[in-house]
Amino acid sequence: MMTLYANFKGGTGKSTIVFNMAMWRISKGEKVTVCDLDPQRTVTDVADIREEDAVEPALKVVHKLPTKATGAKNDWLIDVGTSDMDALRAAIRICDRIVIPVTPSQADIWATQHFLGIITEERKKGKMPPVLAFINRADPHPKSRENAETMEALEMLDPIVALSPRMVQRLAFRRSFSEGLAVFEQEPNGKAAAELDTLARAIYAK
Repeated sequence: MMTLYANFKGGTGKSTIVFNMAMWRISKGEKVTVCDLDPQRTVTDVADIREEDAVEPALKVVHKLPTKATGAKNDWLIDVGTSDMDALRAAIRICDRIVIPVTPSQADIWATQHFLGIITEERKKGKMPPVLAFINRADPHPKSRENAETMEALEMLDPIVALSPRMVQRLAFRRSFSEGLAVFEQEPNGKAAAELDTLARAIYAK
């Protein structure tokens, strides 16, 4: 299974999600490889920190898309930025599904609409992959107007399946990079760990 985490807008926190989601999958006994095609190589840096600090389990990261045959064998998480459109389009063509993190703003909804157009363009000769979206870096206030409006907009965008679990803007997610630890490794009983677990179960149907 090859899952592409991407959006047409920067700053949506996709690399943070990819790292934490990969570690969550590994914690469930899955064989995971991250394909880091983002020129910033953030996930690669985090994997290096884990290696330098001898943190187990290690995170396997590569920088080249697998073939369809290779990708079907293990669990692949693909991280790619819009600064490399060729890589983004290639990942869209090969992936089994797409997960879109969306921060709660009108600009992100517009960017998601543009991204859906790119997906449709690249998959016009083949089957459209499942497209999931969720709110990332959500306003922590439970009655946030921006959160609600963004969710309503996502539910109206075809063919997106809007997931109700969301990831709130929390310091724990920023710290996860600097320490090379997933949020559930840092604070197993923390709110960030609980949010990650709920979202991961929604994406991977666990």
